[in-house]
Formats: sequence, C-alpha cells, structure tokens
Amino acid sequence: MPFPVNRMRRLRSGNLIKEMVRENTLSVSDLIYPFFVDENATKKVPVSSMPGVFRWPLNLSVDAAREAFELKIPAVLIFGIPKSKDAKGTHSYGESDVVQEAVRRIKAEFGDKLLVVTDLCMCEYTDHGHCGIVDMKTHEILNDETLPVLGKIAVSHAKAGADIIAPSGMMDGMIAAIRSALDENGFSNTPIMSYSSKYASVFYGPFRDAADSGFCFGDRASYQMDPANSDEAVRETQLDVEEGADILMVKPGMPYLDIVFRIKQEFKMPLAIYQVSGEYSMIKAAAKNGWLDEEKCFHESMISMKRAGADMIITYYAKEMAAILSRK
Repeated sequence: MPFPVNRMRRLRSGNLIKEMVRENTLSVSDLIYPFFVDENATKKVPVSSMPGVFRWPLNLSVDAAREAFELKIPAVLIFGIPKSKDAKGTHSYGESDVVQEAVRRIKAEFGDKLLVVTDLCMCEYTDHGHCGIVDMKTHEILNDETLPVLGKIAVSHAKAGADIIAPSGMMDGMIAAIRSALDENGFSNTPIMSYSSKYASVFYGPFRDAADSGFCFGDRASYQMDPANSDEAVRETQLDVEEGADILMVKPGMPYLDIVFRIKQEFKMPLAIYQVSGEYSMIKAAAKNGWLDEEKCFHESMISMKRAGADMIITYYAKEMAAILSRK
C-alpha cells in the first residue's frame, strides 16, 4: 500500500509498544563471564589495557566466580596463567595446575548452580607463546603432535569438574581428539564448546597482556583463520560438527557478525560469540573520552550479536551488563 497508509512509526510511539514488538532481547542468561586466574599473583592485578579487568590470584578465584554468580550470570570461562612455562606446555594438564585447581575450588563452592567453562589452549603455558608443539628449528607449529596434548588437557579439566570444555587452538582434528580422549576417560557427557571460527585478529591485542600469551616469533596466521574468508568458516565449522562439537563459536564478535549469521543459518546449533578484548577496550577508551555512552554502546553491540544469531555472549563486560539488565 502507498504512503501514508503504511506508517512504520506507529509501532515506535512509546516504550511499551516497542517492547511488545521487539524482535530480539538481551538477558543475563545469555552472558558468560571470562576471567583470568594467575598462579603468580598474590592479589588482584589490574590489566592496564583492559580497564576493569583483573588477573585474579588462585586463592581469590572463588571470589571472581561469586561476583558473576551473585549477578545471576549462569557461566564463567576460566583462563589460567601458570607459575612457569616450557616449550611443551606441561603445566597445562597437571592435576594441581592453575585451571584445574581453580575449577575444583569453584565447583566445590557453587556445584551445579554455576557452569564452569574452561578455555583449552596451550598459548598461556608455552614459553614460545604458540598454541601447540613447535619445531624450534623451523618454527613450524606441529598440528598432529599437538592433538594428544589437547586430549590430556581436556581430561584434566573434566576430572577437576569443568562443565564444558572450550578448545581454542584451531588445530585441525582437535575436536575429534578431545572428544575421543573425554569418551575414553569416562566423560562422554561433557560438552565441547568449539572455537570453530576463530580468526587471526588484531582485536586480540589486550588479551595478550591479560593472559601473558604473547608469542616470541611469527604470528598465529598459519592456524587461525584469514579475516578475508567467509566460506572457510563454514568448512571449519562443518568439520567440528562432524567431529563432535556440541556448541559452536565465532571469535571475534562485532567485526564478524556476518559469520555469526552464516553459521547460525547453516547449522542451527547453539552458537556463542566472543566479544574480545580489543572490542571491550575500544568501547571503554571511547567512553572514557566522552565520545560514547558506555552502557548504551555495550548494550547495542550485544543486541547486534543476538540479532545476528548468537545464543550466548562471552564478554568482559558481563558483570556490568548483568547489573544494567537487572535495572531495566
């Protein structure tokens, strides 16, 4: 029908009617709170490039989780920083290593009332900073030699009580290797949240300060995805689905909303998105300078993620957003 019969503004005339016709909503149950547990720390250590983010000492890991729990955030994602590193990342899978001990303490405190997701990667545990075993003569990251180590890490996390294992290293065949290791060790019911579309992104910069995971040579472009590619994300995800992934993920977030949309349309599976450190820090910096409204900007960015098809959002702003949503 011609104008003026169709007037789109009729359904924008007030807050109540806008809420009734709203297509997408953001709730606390969509959020996952990531935090860093540092075995070297004796107190909370601010991350200079991520205002409001800290490295938590192991003895305060329960307190970090409690902050999320009290805001009704359903899940936390744990990253570990070990006391020492070596070329093979041997402190990534010990029974009493940092993530395992943090998981054990958090689950003892909260049980089934809080989901504990563990990031599974080697970069925080290797002295070279790469996500797998390295041939130090050629600097090649050795895919197949890394897979058994990822299996060991997964089993150690599950034994400690992790509810969901989230492998992020982008090694070919990692989901199959982890699924097999979990199944063989009695953890067939432990889900895998795969970083199935993880791009080699400049937006990870502040994370490397937070997790002490910078690399000493090269970059991660030989195993993380080319930002120019979209079809490749579908292929990567298809392989992870075939290998046994239960939840998919796109990382980073807002620069890759087209990928979120494609993956959700193609696979119709639970899908997470990671609002990464660079996204977080950019908004924080702009807000500090008075250029953006911090709360509204984070809310709008997360709504865009839901609109694109994400079911859950991993964000360093989870606690603040949970508090904002509780006021609405």
